[in-house]
Amino acid sequence: MTPTTAVRPATTSRDTLSRTGRRGAGLVAGLAALALAVGLSIAVGSRWIGAGTVWQVLWHDDGSPSAVIVHQLRLPRTLLGLGVGAALGLAGTVMQALTRNPLAEPGLLGVNLGAATGVVLAIAFLGIGSATGYVWFAFAGAALTSGAVFALGGSGRAPTPERQVLAGVSLTAVLGAGVWAVLVTRREAFDRYRHWDVGSLADRETATVLQVMPFLVAGILLAVTLGRQLNALSMGDDSATALGARPGRIRALGMITITLLCGGATAACGPIWFLGLAVPYAARLFTGSDHRWILAYSLVLGPTLLLAADVAGRVLVAPAELPVGVVTAFLGAPLFIALCRRRRLSVL
Repeated sequence: MTPTTAVRPATTSRDTLSRTGRRGAGLVAGLAALALAVGLSIAVGSRWIGAGTVWQVLWHDDGSPSAVIVHQLRLPRTLLGLGVGAALGLAGTVMQALTRNPLAEPGLLGVNLGAATGVVLAIAFLGIGSATGYVWFAFAGAALTSGAVFALGGSGRAPTPERQVLAGVSLTAVLGAGVWAVLVTRREAFDRYRHWDVGSLADRETATVLQVMPFLVAGILLAVTLGRQLNALSMGDDSATALGARPGRIRALGMITITLLCGGATAACGPIWFLGLAVPYAARLFTGSDHRWILAYSLVLGPTLLLAADVAGRVLVAPAELPVGVVTAFLGAPLFIALCRRRRLSVL
């Protein structure tokens, strides 16, 4: 046995421990950033409230105007941001893993617009105007669209990134045309839809949060259990089957997860673009290709970025507000362009 061979296992073990330590430290830093984002979301708004007052009324609701603002406006908004941010970040991660496409994102592949189509139909033809009423229609739209993307992207074969993107772009065009065909002929539906379409955490009642949160929590719990299976699927169907995984079952669970996450998030807040693209991309910079760590990072980075964007929207044009969907679009579009301009876009 040569000296080089003798020391290799110890070196490999040290490298593994060092990599795990860096990932863990990064996750702790992400949790600290999330805590800061939560604090700013509760403290910052069109009306200035001192940090001491915010802390006091947060734990002791004395019925004062400051307490009303914190408990009835900012706290539900923050809780919704936590759930929706985690949902969209995890949905993007799962979708990219299933399609092996680093550009896959619920908005870019039409899943968010599918959920929006369900909402528009509910508003226009059934007179439903609240999240508690149209959440099921959003779920149905997200489910049908995600199924269609995978079906069209595969066409009887294993899905490829190119076919998935083409299928998503085609469905987005068709659904977008259908949505506007309904809206231009029904003014009352347009009046309701335009306030929802921009994607916002503002003016969402506690009842809305309670309605969608069980579905978001179910989707989040399902997503975080898929790490090992997604790792197996990333090696290809044949290799995954050889390892004892069932690719068809993994894809079915992934589609259910995406439906729960995108349907609930879109029903509550409207379409929020590019978060599902940016979060997995940022997570992979710290974690590499291990989906167990990517999912953990996405669970933290998603709500952190969404709450930070929401706070930025309140500050940039104060005393008015920019909807969070507008802010994420401004931030995400340059990232998407940069990814597309890479000389060789790798397949996951």
